[in-house]
Amino acid sequence: MPFQTSVRNRMSCIGVGLHTGVHVEMTLVPASADSGIRFRRIDVTDRPNLIPAQFDNVGATGYGTVVQNDAGVSVSTVEHLMAALSGLGVDNVTIEIDGPEVPVMDGSAAPFVFLIECAGVKELSRPRRALVIREKVEIVDGDKKVGLYPADRFSVTFEIDFEADAIGRQFRALEVTESSFKSQIARARTFGFLHEVEYLNKRGLARGASLDNAVVLSDGKVLNRGGVRFGDEFVRHKILDAIGDLALAGFPIQGAYRAVRAGHTLNNQLLRTLFDRDQAYEIVTLSPAMAPAYVPAHKDGLRLAMA
Repeated sequence: MPFQTSVRNRMSCIGVGLHTGVHVEMTLVPASADSGIRFRRIDVTDRPNLIPAQFDNVGATGYGTVVQNDAGVSVSTVEHLMAALSGLGVDNVTIEIDGPEVPVMDGSAAPFVFLIECAGVKELSRPRRALVIREKVEIVDGDKKVGLYPADRFSVTFEIDFEADAIGRQFRALEVTESSFKSQIARARTFGFLHEVEYLNKRGLARGASLDNAVVLSDGKVLNRGGVRFGDEFVRHKILDAIGDLALAGFPIQGAYRAVRAGHTLNNQLLRTLFDRDQAYEIVTLSPAMAPAYVPAHKDGLRLAMA
């Protein structure tokens, strides 16, 4: 799609935060071209409450991705929503939320896909920009590895390996398009282990988790009625998380992402490393006349003036 997009209408949902257990209302609000994706904490009135959804605003990454502004106002667990916006090609939207965490819904991105489709996606008059990977960038941490590599299209390859019998070693690779995201990735749910719940609860986490919004495992078995949605739902969800984390680059990516046992922390480190290396990437403006041909634009760090 050569032109930028936003949602056509305001659309809201209500749900509970996975970790905080706080009930929130969240609304997608149409936004102008070049404004990007931004969160607005409408329950915060005593300090700046606007939080651009970008990698350099990421604070914590332990059990989800948290974005935070300079005033310390934050929104947590943004990755599933960000994945849905990226998967459906939404470039600009303001997300109004009256609490500290994006609602988990059913633990996947599918409810957010439905929310976006109900709101509608409209094309704006400004050309779209893309982040083109020019040189490989890799992060290695023990047996974990993540990287971005030059490629003609955006693709994701992910490998996980868990001792739990229900998971084991899973591998999946796909070219990410709206169709493949909706059919193969969006419905994959977050997952966790029953024995971790007490540990997480003591640290103020997983207070909203249940069998309704997560795949829960105990003694190597899935406890949810009906089991898993896909035989490899776990690696599909890791791909979903990665798409959401990479969306914080601020531009659709032209390149190949590959990961082994990676998570939110390595994904954010990868983006920070990428943008620290000027030769490793280029931000280009899509040609409206000949998409997906590219017209190089003036590059000035992350923020780019139109050529």
